[in-house]
Amino acid sequence: MSSLLVDNIGELVTNGAGEGPLGIRRNAAVLIEEGRVAWVGPAAYAPAADRRVDAGGAAVLPGFVDSHAHLVFAGDRAAEFAARMAGQPYTGGGIRTTVGATRAASDDELRTTVRRLRGEALRQGTTTMEIKSGYGLTVADEARSLRIAAETSAETTFLGAHVVPAEYADRPDDYVGLVCGPMLAAAAPHAKWIDVFCERGAFDVDHARAILACGQAAGLGVRLHANQLGPGPGVLLGVELDAASVDHCTHLSDADVAALAGTAHSDGSGTRTVATLLPGAEFSTRSPYPDARRLLDAGVTVALATDCNPGSSYTSSMPFCVALAVREMRMTPAEAVRAATLGGARALRRDDIGVLTPGARADLVVLEAPSYLHLAYRPGVPLIRQVLLNGVPK
Repeated sequence: MSSLLVDNIGELVTNGAGEGPLGIRRNAAVLIEEGRVAWVGPAAYAPAADRRVDAGGAAVLPGFVDSHAHLVFAGDRAAEFAARMAGQPYTGGGIRTTVGATRAASDDELRTTVRRLRGEALRQGTTTMEIKSGYGLTVADEARSLRIAAETSAETTFLGAHVVPAEYADRPDDYVGLVCGPMLAAAAPHAKWIDVFCERGAFDVDHARAILACGQAAGLGVRLHANQLGPGPGVLLGVELDAASVDHCTHLSDADVAALAGTAHSDGSGTRTVATLLPGAEFSTRSPYPDARRLLDAGVTVALATDCNPGSSYTSSMPFCVALAVREMRMTPAEAVRAATLGGARALRRDDIGVLTPGARADLVVLEAPSYLHLAYRPGVPLIRQVLLNGVPK
């Protein structure tokens, strides 16, 4: 059995047993066998291994878990971004522009974009990335989007209910019927999750509930875009349907926060429904940032994700999102790193990623820095020295 020792770690973030909320161990080592963490402990007592990676006293942390991304698309919306920076508000209407370009693209063109963005993310420390459909909005285009996404990630999400496409603008009920019927049937074999954009100008709560219930009946887990553009019923619907995650959460009422907090596990390990915050979207739309402090103080599990997409958050960088969360959302550096690793894992209902403890997948990042603090302390600086995915250096 092949083994690899990552040794001479100055500061190890485990998200398990150790110092503080990040489970920090100092002067540590990690033994990897067959792609899994086999042992964690003091470097002075590290077991022998076939190969060795010398961390050189740097910080090591679990690979980032990006639990919300839209990578299957074609085209560019840079002009829309420029218009927003000049004062035009974000409404979500530009999604239809990307739908047209995506429908016209070949499979190979879409595949190239997915691989390019996934490669960017990996180089920046993201070892797990959820990928949504949602820019096809026909039976054939949604199915092919998910087939292409599944080539790159096991965490695929059917988002046929992104917006109502132009050809159904006057017949939203008919489109919901399409999503719940032939589109879901074609998409489900390639998807793990179902998602709906429950928002003004997209899908109302009744349509969202119907679509998500159909997805559940087909064996898909529930995720939900909720409360991004204004207050609304999305968060409460997500809790009602036992969603793994409600994403955006920019405009929350006291009832929304209480509902999320009410999904707490009895062992105190966090909430069953995670609030996934997407600060890249607020950065790119000049919108108010979510109040992470309010959620954390209520005991809600928070995840950070990029929302990588061509319109409202064209970034694949989790370190950038960590820095934004600390600067703009009142998170401590430790809270932001935990949200970008363990929080994302919980948003995907995974216990084998986002941690560096025995039995976990050996997905880890070596920083070009002595501490995880530098991810927020040195924003915009390429601090990822090395990434190991399933124990294999990338």
